[in-house]
Amino acid sequence: MEAVILILALLFVAFMALGVYAGVKTVRAAKRGVDRTVTQARRSVENTALWAKSYGQPGVQGELAQLRLTLRTSMRATQDALNAGVAQDGSLAESLGLFQRLSVHGHELDDELKSLEREPDRATVASLLPGLKERTEHITHSAESLRWAARDRAKRFADDDLSALKAQIDLEAGALRHWTTEEPAAPGGTTGRSWSGPADEETASSATPSSPTPSSATPPPPTSPPPSLTAPDTRPHTGYPWQKSARPETTN
Repeated sequence: MEAVILILALLFVAFMALGVYAGVKTVRAAKRGVDRTVTQARRSVENTALWAKSYGQPGVQGELAQLRLTLRTSMRATQDALNAGVAQDGSLAESLGLFQRLSVHGHELDDELKSLEREPDRATVASLLPGLKERTEHITHSAESLRWAARDRAKRFADDDLSALKAQIDLEAGALRHWTTEEPAAPGGTTGRSWSGPADEETASSATPSSPTPSSATPPPPTSPPPSLTAPDTRPHTGYPWQKSARPETTN
């Protein structure tokens, strides 16, 4: 009895631990989902604000907003392309590592541009714009190189797979169209009847055994004459004096 109680207690503790673990995992997953949603919403709001500044504010403020928007758009597109491709092509892991190193420089530049937006000395900021534009072009060009290389690689693999699939389909289609015109042999070793001409029929008739001769054939059974349509006359036949026998005709 004590053993049964101990086993039940252990099972209860195990179920409780499993429930706590599942609850913690669920809460963490929900928290990550909320954080991801908040991050995406914040990013969308910031990109919309940058787009409005780049087209709505002239001068240094508009140029800084334009640089930030270009940088963030390029880096985001490259990150999405590499993350989507690395799941199917493991060789992109090295490219993803290079992009992470590039992202460090991108974040530093974005933070610097963001801080310059609040700088009251517009003249100093204007003097820094050429160098900031050059750094932005270098980073975005590197990100675009990685992104387009990954896309070209995926496209090449897709084209190769499509070409191989097309070759297999053409081979299978040719095999399906390769039928034979010969008919299967009929029982007894003869082939099935085909559309033959008179010569073939004569050959076939000559190959059959000849009919037996009349001497060896069984005579047909005797047949009775067909019944007359008029009833026989049962009256006695008597001669009359006016009936004369027919004389044979003579020829002179």
